[in-house]
Amino acid sequence: MNEKQILILGIGNILWADEGFGVRCAEEINNRYRFSDNVKIMDGGTQGIYLVQHVQSADVLVVFDAIDYGLEPGTLKTIYNDEVPKFMGAKQMSLHQTGFQEVLAMAEFTGSYPDDLLLIGCQPVELEDFGGSLREQVKQQVQPSIEIALKYLEKFGVEYSLNDEPAEELAPQQLNLNEYETGRPDEAEACRKGDIRFIHIDENTKGGG
Repeated sequence: MNEKQILILGIGNILWADEGFGVRCAEEINNRYRFSDNVKIMDGGTQGIYLVQHVQSADVLVVFDAIDYGLEPGTLKTIYNDEVPKFMGAKQMSLHQTGFQEVLAMAEFTGSYPDDLLLIGCQPVELEDFGGSLREQVKQQVQPSIEIALKYLEKFGVEYSLNDEPAEELAPQQLNLNEYETGRPDEAEACRKGDIRFIHIDENTKGGG
């Protein structure tokens, strides 16, 4: 009961290329490593305020996200504790960062704020590609980001091992990185209004004027 409660959280929107960096980090660490029961891994996506209960229950919070630091594309930067909300709000790329700022503020207001907080951010290469995946420079930073997180968590006595069995999925299988990339139509077949896999077609209006 005295173990610190650890939350490893990936946030972002996988539908917009490098904005999915945080989610892909959470997915990969979940697939590759096994932790004790006091460690929770979450795909926070763009849930915003709905994450507050999970942040409130964490003693240690590690967040992966794509952050516009104004650095070279693909650059990693780590931010700690009180500096995290400032960086998440300094140059917001999307609404999910506004939402997560509010999560941190609400957790602090209620007095249930993590004792220790680490943000591992990666400078994006490309965001304006609906249905696109991580660019190679950003994808190459997923494992280094995970290694930073693991080293940080060792300070709190967190033990881990390589996962030799299929992990419980954090999200529907078709959203996992491999499925997502291989399932995307090529440019000749892609819908010019976005990725057809994520567009609902109403059969009642299909073919109408």
